Amino acid sequence: MIEPAHIFILFFALSLLLGLLVALIHSKPLARLLTSSYVVIHVAFTAYCWMHRGETVLDYFTFDTLGLMLQSVLSILSITTVYHGFIYVRNDPPRIYAIYHSALIALIAAMTGAYLANGMTTVWIFVEATTLAVAALIYHDRTAIALEATWKYVFVCSIGIALAYIGILFLGFTVRDVRLLHLSFSSITEIARLANPLYLKIAFVFVLVGYSTKMGLFPMHTVTVDAHTVAPPPISAFISTTLMNVGFLAIFRIYALFSATPILPFMNHVLLLSGFLSILISAGYMLKAKHNKRMLAYSSLENMGIVAIALGMGGIGYYAAILHVILHSFAKAGLFYQMGQSYKVMGTYNLDESGNYMNLYPAGATALLLGLLCITAIPPSGMFISELLMFKAMVANGNYLYMTVAAILLCFVLYAMLTRVLHIVFSQPRTASVRPGEKVNPWQTVSQYILFGLVIVICFTQPGFLRDMIMDIIQNLPK
Repeated sequence: MIEPAHIFILFFALSLLLGLLVALIHSKPLARLLTSSYVVIHVAFTAYCWMHRGETVLDYFTFDTLGLMLQSVLSILSITTVYHGFIYVRNDPPRIYAIYHSALIALIAAMTGAYLANGMTTVWIFVEATTLAVAALIYHDRTAIALEATWKYVFVCSIGIALAYIGILFLGFTVRDVRLLHLSFSSITEIARLANPLYLKIAFVFVLVGYSTKMGLFPMHTVTVDAHTVAPPPISAFISTTLMNVGFLAIFRIYALFSATPILPFMNHVLLLSGFLSILISAGYMLKAKHNKRMLAYSSLENMGIVAIALGMGGIGYYAAILHVILHSFAKAGLFYQMGQSYKVMGTYNLDESGNYMNLYPAGATALLLGLLCITAIPPSGMFISELLMFKAMVANGNYLYMTVAAILLCFVLYAMLTRVLHIVFSQPRTASVRPGEKVNPWQTVSQYILFGLVIVICFTQPGFLRDMIMDIIQNLPK
């Protein structure tokens, strides 16, 4: 029988091999074949990891529940992202086509490594790898705006990763036993128990600020907003969901490890501050947003703010945070896919040039309305459940002021989203688009209905296996 370590090595060896073949052989049919094969391999690898849940391979990777859950979301969205990517880049030159799919394979592999890593340094390495892969994808359209967004992404993310590394160094300062220097999550538990609380506070703040570049959370949220706006829609869908989940995972792991120390109240206050500021900023910018994809980017900032607040509230908020991350991934990916289709039909991302979408493409307009319900947590959206649990945590803690502020800010977000999406679907364009529209095959919208359907099902019933997995993730957190 093949050992899990050998399967793990084989997966990453295939990732490297297929990525290089796609990059070096500029053949569109071959790129489609190899990329599709890689998605199948990733799904199979994820299933294999579930079969060996709890096992550690090569000392640096562990198949734990949280990592596998987010990796499963990655597998599902890899299928839809690759499918919509084939459509988006079908008319590109072979070289650009090859670079796109090679970078996409690299991104999927890097995120998989980050999900399964069992130490801070290993996570840090794979997160840095995602920066390089995403940079190539943001620059896909080769425009001046894309170049600016790419350099900004690389620069700010590099600073963020450096800050996260400083946080890791502060942990290292507290280590007296050389055997703990590898900073695995199991060793951090022992380090945190013995460390000076001041060092732990500094380490948490640096880790939060550093990885907020990936999670899209205040204060390093600007880089992700620009990236979502400029990147191809399938890539925007990917980096606003699965890549944000990488940032969440890194922050959550440190929070969970430090939660048994005296700095728990401090961490909760920092998360609440970051979460509320994220929602405040997203609400303000969404009210004046004139770019359809940028509107969705600020929506991602708002939802990550909700996750941070739920986590900072504790109790049932832990459950709400995990559930919200999962449901947001499906809802936001579907919306970005749909926004890409609306661009084809209307010829623009400009809000003033958008409109009459229901008459131009009814299947897409209906999907957009369904996605609006999902992302704004309006029943029957499953995100209504996660936000309701967040407010329940606030009531349980007696934080009525927080609850009132959160409700008011979310009302502004709801108003901004509703007015803009309803304008796109039903109103006439305020100005004419300079780019002619195209026809879209309704079958290309089926994937979005499936993703939104998953979000809606959770509103009515949460499968036992999902509840059990989330409870397993949060069982060691303070009640």
